[in-house]
Amino acid sequence: MTPENLQSIAFRWFEAFNNKELEKLLSLYDDEAKHFSPKLKIRQPETNGLVIGKQAMREWWQDAFDRLPSLHYKVTSLTANTDRVFMEYIRQVDGEDDMQVAEVLEVRDGKIIASRVYHG
Repeated sequence: MTPENLQSIAFRWFEAFNNKELEKLLSLYDDEAKHFSPKLKIRQPETNGLVIGKQAMREWWQDAFDRLPSLHYKVTSLTANTDRVFMEYIRQVDGEDDMQVAEVLEVRDGKIIASRVYHG
């Protein structure tokens, strides 16, 4: 894929996430995709921060949308090559300090096969 294709996937990811369109968000992922997040590790320690498959991601993100209705990501930077896009964004939630976040999406055949979140 071209860097432009990957950036397009990233922008669709942000749009779906910010609009809380869970099925649209999940449609960007491969059925067996892996997702790692430090927040996941804290809230669901038994996962060690990793969930695999759309159903596990559906449950994780639905919980986040339910708990944090004001959750919004503001894109600050996207850098892509031919199989990964590095996204930097600001996590915004009413009543909480903004958090700088980085995330890498690994893409194969037009679908996200892995995502990894980084933040302090």
